[in-house]
Amino acid sequence: MSRILYPTREAAQLLGVGLSTAKALVKSGELRSVKIGHSRRIPAEALHEYVQRLDTEQNGEAAGGPAPAASVENVPSIH
Repeated sequence: MSRILYPTREAAQLLGVGLSTAKALVKSGELRSVKIGHSRRIPAEALHEYVQRLDTEQNGEAAGGPAPAASVENVPSIH
């Protein structure tokens, strides 16, 4: 079974950013998260959505392909 939720620290590693950057993305709402008890978790799909949104914003609508960041390729899709 593939993981569908990641702790913020692991999500930061997958995105190739620091923990403080990942926390700021969550706090600003740029990176979707859920709360389970006292813990914050990032859905795997939210990582894909975030990278896709960055790709589209930076490269235009034609970019629309799979997420280019190598660090996110191994995150399983939940479609």
